[in-house]
Amino acid sequence: MSSLPRRASASLLYPLIGHRRAESIAASRRGVAITAARFLADVERVAAALPAANHVLNSCGDRYLFAVALCAAICRGQTTLLPPTTTPNVVKAMLAFAPDVYYITDDPDTALALPRFELGALLQENAAPARHGFEVPQIAADQVVACVFTSGSTGEPQPHFKTWGSLVVDMRGEAKRLAVGASHTIFGTVPPQHMYGFESTVMLPLVTGATLTGERLYFPADIEAAIEAAAPPRILFTTPFHLRAWMESEGAGHIETMVSATAPLSVGLARQAEERTGAQVYEIYGCTEAGQVATRRPTESVEWHALDGLRLWNEGEQAMCSGAHVESPTPLQDVIEVRGDGTRFLLHGRSSDMVNIAGKRNSLGYLNHQLTAIPGVVDGAFFLPDDAPGDGVTRLTAFAVAPGLDARSILAELRQRVDPAFMPRPLLLVDSLPRALSGKLPREALRALAASARKR
Repeated sequence: MSSLPRRASASLLYPLIGHRRAESIAASRRGVAITAARFLADVERVAAALPAANHVLNSCGDRYLFAVALCAAICRGQTTLLPPTTTPNVVKAMLAFAPDVYYITDDPDTALALPRFELGALLQENAAPARHGFEVPQIAADQVVACVFTSGSTGEPQPHFKTWGSLVVDMRGEAKRLAVGASHTIFGTVPPQHMYGFESTVMLPLVTGATLTGERLYFPADIEAAIEAAAPPRILFTTPFHLRAWMESEGAGHIETMVSATAPLSVGLARQAEERTGAQVYEIYGCTEAGQVATRRPTESVEWHALDGLRLWNEGEQAMCSGAHVESPTPLQDVIEVRGDGTRFLLHGRSSDMVNIAGKRNSLGYLNHQLTAIPGVVDGAFFLPDDAPGDGVTRLTAFAVAPGLDARSILAELRQRVDPAFMPRPLLLVDSLPRALSGKLPREALRALAASARKR
């Protein structure tokens, strides 16, 4: 891992929050509205108590506590590290990357091999406010405030530094595209440590002055209860995995906007969600390296439209992106067909997901989509084993969560959808897939699942 970049002299400032009045509602936590003044008081109190260090690992699951700890670290000039997991090997890597790192958590059962900072009584509801008046801190655009790491699904996690200015410009672009403003309440089924969750459920409300919600929604009943309790307009950031589970439940509440990311969203699922909830359903395309890049509405077009100021192009087979918050040309890990002036494109899957069998090419993302589109398949994924068989012919494995179906019937339906070369050998029925909190399936987890299946 590379070392922290040097900070240049500041010439531009952006406010820490976009809320303009002390009484503006900055957040909702456990059904209680929290004003902007209260939020800044909590930030000030925590910032004053933070240990002297340059790096903090923020593992708070409560989105409000995460936001307070993030902003407190920013005010102290500390960089928040956001690794994909907090397993012992990753924590060890974080310590090697930043020897002075400590961690903040809201889970008493979380114990990492790092110095721990306790929020404790600092954020008790009856704690006296630390500030007088309402003055929003101004943060230098070039201040490095976060270091987000790649998921590690294709190798060792790599750091990507985020400045305050780049995040603010990124969120302003997203807010303009999705028409998000101060009147919105923002919900999320994704954790704040994931780049998508960090941007859209933490940074977006901070920048726009919208209402951040503390709870991470997971079960369909939780989503419906949260939506019903909030006044419109409301926007839910979710994943195809969580959206499918909600649509397969008996209920569905009305909401104005839903946004999906982390995996391809099928047109059928998007249409079902729009019909059941009355929402406009969008997808966001982005990555750890570049942040938010483009959006599309699946029920209207297969084309992606880049956020204002962004342009995409190909250098050989390498897709590139630059402009707006992407300050220098950045490689993208996907196969992209650029259209027009570089503001429109088709997405053909991740470069690392492309498989070549018997001279034919396909993407694991496409195959996963065809598998999960089969009626009765709740979840599913294809896997390309590392070791080639003795005859030298690559064979895919697939896992399916499909209560009530057998492998024979799933394979029969799959043959109608994919080329014979990409049929899984074998297709394994499992009770669940080892998804991360973000809904993603790390390759290492699939590798372990395949090894366990072989033993059985």
